[in-house]
Amino acid sequence: MERRSFIKNTSVVLAGVSTLTTAGAFGCRKDEIRQSIPLTISKTEKPLAIAMWDFSWILRHHRYGEFENWEQVLSELAERGYNAIRMDAMPHFVVSAQEGKIINEFRSVKEDWKPSLWGNDYTMSFRPREALLEFLPLCKKYGIKVGLSTWFAPHNTGRTDIFNEEGGLLRAWSETLYFLRDNNLLDNVVYVDILNEYPVNHGYDWLKKELNKRSDIQQFKIDNPEAHMPDLDASKGNALQVAFHNQLMKDTIMALKGKFPELEFFTSYDSGVPLEDIDLSEQAALDYHVWFHHTGKILNIDKIGNRDQSQNLGILNKDLYSYWTDNKVQLINWVEDRIDNIALKAAKNNIVCGNTEGWGPIGWYDHPELDWRWTKESADICVDLALKHDNYKFICTSNFTHPQFKGIWEDVAWHRQITNRIKK
Repeated sequence: MERRSFIKNTSVVLAGVSTLTTAGAFGCRKDEIRQSIPLTISKTEKPLAIAMWDFSWILRHHRYGEFENWEQVLSELAERGYNAIRMDAMPHFVVSAQEGKIINEFRSVKEDWKPSLWGNDYTMSFRPREALLEFLPLCKKYGIKVGLSTWFAPHNTGRTDIFNEEGGLLRAWSETLYFLRDNNLLDNVVYVDILNEYPVNHGYDWLKKELNKRSDIQQFKIDNPEAHMPDLDASKGNALQVAFHNQLMKDTIMALKGKFPELEFFTSYDSGVPLEDIDLSEQAALDYHVWFHHTGKILNIDKIGNRDQSQNLGILNKDLYSYWTDNKVQLINWVEDRIDNIALKAAKNNIVCGNTEGWGPIGWYDHPELDWRWTKESADICVDLALKHDNYKFICTSNFTHPQFKGIWEDVAWHRQITNRIKK
């Protein structure tokens, strides 16, 4: 491959806190940058109504899959008023194997018949490079801006190399973005989210192992006597882990900026990560996912999310609504405080913010004994709370803006009224 020497020379150097080589190999040639510069997220004037399309766009693209016809579902998304998507660009499958071989097709095995909320409901094969070449131009055709992201999950493909490679995250994104740039497919990209819900809710196993090594600071010092130990703020949970994941992300973003200065980079976070633990100094935006689910108080929400078909979901659903009705004021106050703090954190760092995932349940699905009322009401509440802040520039309506969630997808009028509010 043309850039194989660049990729192989890129490495992560661990010395207590990881740093990535940024000199030389990451210098940017001016002739590599296309004349068509994307409108990036920091320059977006009005908020984007963004749909979280994850990896379902490719893993349900087959006969009987809800994403079988990309043109149709993108036109339907535009009809509902959405003008952006967050999608898994699958960089961990676009990237070559360590010896440089490109793998064009992968087989994703469905190991059980439990309903899948996202991803494939059947064993299927997918071709990531070909898919991006076809799908991204269709997004542009229908006026859908694109936020590239990744969950970095293996999807039962049997691939293991990139998930355990020390510099795998950087190599995967570098090769993927070169591939897209060479095919003139970056001009509709508003941002790149390097890793979903950093630092733990993803499939990049190397990073998780490095964090685990730092779970006991004293033991890490014994095991790594030569390691540089940064100044640690003991008030921040495990300060060594916090220092490590912040430095790794800063270095990764700096390396990617050196090659792709026309793009903006950040990483999304789950609201389980304290805002004060996040270093945003190199990040273009703050995508911080928050749900009422995370209060830990919504009655029966975890039982429903488990998709156990032996349960009486009708009773669970009814009791959940009763709890919601009785405690709505306190719950709204809780989520308003979270949203205010997100906006404040972003403002202090002079960047924009948003939510690509939220607002009521994390896991919900179509079932004869369930309905979508709470999901919709939560979105109506939280979207208005987010719109109070001028720096909220990308706002979702739920985690379920996919055609496989028919109960909410088919309510076109609801989608239109809420996306119109977002885009005003």
